[in-house]
Amino acid sequence: MATRQNALGQAIGDEVPGWVGAKRPPRFSVTGRFCQIEPLDEKKHLTDLFDAFRKDAEGKLWTYMFVGPFADIDSLRAWLRPACASEDPMFYAIVDLESDKALGLAALMRIKPEMGVIEVGNIAYSTALQRTAAATEAMFLLMTAVFDDLGYRRYEWKCDSLNAASRSAAERLGFRYDGLFRQAIVYKGRNRDTAWYSILDRDWPALKSGFCKWLDKDNFDDGGRQKKPLQQFLATEGVRVS
Repeated sequence: MATRQNALGQAIGDEVPGWVGAKRPPRFSVTGRFCQIEPLDEKKHLTDLFDAFRKDAEGKLWTYMFVGPFADIDSLRAWLRPACASEDPMFYAIVDLESDKALGLAALMRIKPEMGVIEVGNIAYSTALQRTAAATEAMFLLMTAVFDDLGYRRYEWKCDSLNAASRSAAERLGFRYDGLFRQAIVYKGRNRDTAWYSILDRDWPALKSGFCKWLDKDNFDDGGRQKKPLQQFLATEGVRVS
């Protein structure tokens, strides 16, 4: 396809007809089959999260996070209290519906409604949440809010380039690798080269269809275990998966 040019013969990007910006995310709650996303709340979630996080005795969860590990509930409270009030990042608890316990959290951040760009980050999944259907569904619920309800054009995921688990998760969920920002951040006294991933609004319909088929009750046995993996459903929708 030929590149558009302006009257001066310069290459310019495609028009975005009717663009008026996206919506700033509210403190919403949404319930799925396996989990609920709800605004992070100190009184409601502090004890659940501390109990869930302390099962990671080695502190592996926090290696690539800007915060943690938390030695005691007071140190978690000291971080969580301002996080609950923050508008950007805006934090949400991930509540497992079977146990009715908050087992993790995530944030919508670097929120730019005028550009239609938003990021998911500060993802902290306790060992009880990792590798569960609820863990995947939580990301789908946030995607749905970002694209369907708030009207964003670009949804980003960024992580330390050495964080193999985060990079694998991004790719499994349908994010595409955009590139590497070298020496982007210094945290915990060390360098971070940041790997960038994204989903665009034009990618979303196929992704949504694949997620919905994966989440169908017929894809899970009586114990809540998946019969077919998400990647298989995404591949049938033409989504490039790794």
